[in-house]
Amino acid sequence: MTTKTPSKLEKILASGQLAVTSEVGPPRGSDPKHIEEKANLIRNHVDAINITDNQTSVTRLCSLAACIRLKLMGLEPVLQMVTRDRNRIALQSDILGAASFDIYNILCLSGDHQSFGDCAQGQNVHDIDSMQLIQTVRHMRDEGKFLGGADIDRPPRMFVGAAANPFADPFEIRVMRLAKKVAAGAEFIQTQCIYNLDKFERWVQMARDRGLTENVHILAGVTPLKSAGMARYMKNRVPGMDVPDEVVKRIAGVPKEKQPEEGIAICVETIERLKTVPGIHGFHIMAIEWEEKVPELVKGAGLYPRPQV
Repeated sequence: MTTKTPSKLEKILASGQLAVTSEVGPPRGSDPKHIEEKANLIRNHVDAINITDNQTSVTRLCSLAACIRLKLMGLEPVLQMVTRDRNRIALQSDILGAASFDIYNILCLSGDHQSFGDCAQGQNVHDIDSMQLIQTVRHMRDEGKFLGGADIDRPPRMFVGAAANPFADPFEIRVMRLAKKVAAGAEFIQTQCIYNLDKFERWVQMARDRGLTENVHILAGVTPLKSAGMARYMKNRVPGMDVPDEVVKRIAGVPKEKQPEEGIAICVETIERLKTVPGIHGFHIMAIEWEEKVPELVKGAGLYPRPQV
């Protein structure tokens, strides 16, 4: 890795230990209790907590404000930032805003199309794309300059991340896109949630073959399934998701009241298997509105207690 930052997440990854991150979706209002309660459920079992940025294009409390809430709680936030809603002036401004509160991790994303959300008439901005956002943060950090060339007073000190979806079509270009993000300056990757382990392991093998896993930390994304209905929805309705038939059959094959327990078991087994895959440096747990299960998952997968750095 290049420039060291004060990021706890970066220190854990640099030490060779498996990192664990999770995420919290901000509320559809200004009450901070939603963020605080969810963060308190997981605070002792993860190394950092992502705050999503108007996910699925639905208007929510902004990621930056929610990250500041986590910071005030003594926790380590990961600021998610999408290029959908801001031009390069606003993006650089928000990066400085985060840096002023000593937020040390950022995940650079494009963002879901606005047609998915509650403001379908809204206009996409995408002045720059997610790869250019990665380059922007690295330029501001490493060069201490704005995109316009002026010097920055107290540059941001951020550990820079990006997302990867090994399952989107066409599969053959997935590692090429990863390579571009690494070349742009991404230092850690959080992946789409994984149910097709064979396909994911092929993707990691292809990344290893290109030497990418030596230059970026890959955190494998996992989402526990609550029910057979959720599994079918993820399989049939969520773009870029790959849920094999055997996973749906397995969770559907137990009584309804036992399906949440089976979903947790599948998730723990996924983590256990991927822990041994060379090039996997940690896990990103996306427990959608099920944060109370994160401690159980982390303990069940042998990832607790978390390391101190």
